[in-house]
Amino acid sequence: MLKSEALDVLTQNILPFWLNKMQDQEHGGFYGQMTGRYELNKEADKGAILNARILWSFSAAYRVLQRKEYLEMATRAKDYILAYFIDKEYGGVYWSVDFLGRPKDTKKQFYAIGFTIYGLSEYARATGDREALDYALQLFDCIEEHAFDPENNGYIEACTREWGEMADMRLSDLDQNYPKSQNTHLHIIEPYTNLLRALRELQADQNCAYVPAIGSVLPIGIAVPPETIIRVEGSLRNLIDIFTDRILNPETHHLDLFFDMDWTRGADHLESYGHDIECSWLLHEAALVLGDEQVLAKVEPIVRMVAKASEKGLRPDGSMIHEANLDTGRKDDDLHWWVQAENVVGWLNLYQHFGDEQALERALRGWDYIKRNLIDHEHGEWYWSRRADGTLNLDDDHAGFWKCPYHNSRMCLEIMERF
Repeated sequence: MLKSEALDVLTQNILPFWLNKMQDQEHGGFYGQMTGRYELNKEADKGAILNARILWSFSAAYRVLQRKEYLEMATRAKDYILAYFIDKEYGGVYWSVDFLGRPKDTKKQFYAIGFTIYGLSEYARATGDREALDYALQLFDCIEEHAFDPENNGYIEACTREWGEMADMRLSDLDQNYPKSQNTHLHIIEPYTNLLRALRELQADQNCAYVPAIGSVLPIGIAVPPETIIRVEGSLRNLIDIFTDRILNPETHHLDLFFDMDWTRGADHLESYGHDIECSWLLHEAALVLGDEQVLAKVEPIVRMVAKASEKGLRPDGSMIHEANLDTGRKDDDLHWWVQAENVVGWLNLYQHFGDEQALERALRGWDYIKRNLIDHEHGEWYWSRRADGTLNLDDDHAGFWKCPYHNSRMCLEIMERF
């Protein structure tokens, strides 16, 4: 029942919206915004996050369902990213371009570069495309060269276009200005996991031949060199340690959000329940893909502790609030679409791997909340959120810079692939 419902929502609600309403047939790629009141802004800036997430969503959907229209959308997204978002002079990915595809905000936010790796590596998994994987590995090099902190470990938030220092490194206006964050690390470990998975799959098929340490492309037909996989494995292993040893708060089992360069916790005492539950399963996925039994033995108790910590955000109706500031008492108790999607996957992960029946019940209640409250059956896609009082939030985008087919499409695909 759950699997068939997820398939139906994915193929009849989420993906058709992007197929039918968001393709920019005049200027290429995809429109940058549809407001919460369904006003299509054809001249909105186009964000790297939106385009990379479209690429991931349709690549993954094609890999699982093998529908031609999904491949066409994924290829459209890949081609637009390579043509307009890749900085041909300095490397990396622009934060945004205007509606004509001209560079707009040229900063190098490593969160966005991570998502581009995520999308390109999934396209490579789905198609065996060498170009996509080559670019994904070049972007991996960019992160390792320009974001990695060799003195204190971890990855900084952002650089200028030319890889210089930035005074304001925030991911968004809602974030604190600190050089390191849980959110950026989460969305670097996520693409590195997928990149490693793609490399291993393509090594078996002998479809890829890029060596990031050397920077050369070997002749077609030669398998993925072991050095390539070893380097990505090493970075992924280190990221897992960063989460377990630095980002995890050992007293509360929540994930702290902002840090100074030396990993001193910054900002107020914040708890992000949506990120906690999302990280619980992404961290577990990273350890499973890495395939080291000692790492897995260290991670699995933490996975369960972080998921349990996220319970503070659960409501009796099965939904989950976003976050709380324990110092000020302020809560973001909007019921965001992305938090509800991750809420389902996180609990399903506990049920699948640990046989936790209570986790299955929570996943099903979360899914029931989504069906009753967040799916836009008239226009397609999901609403941004419900307010705490149950009213619809129509002030935030229906599609846009941050409102993308990623959390919800991934939830559907995770349900389908896990069971």
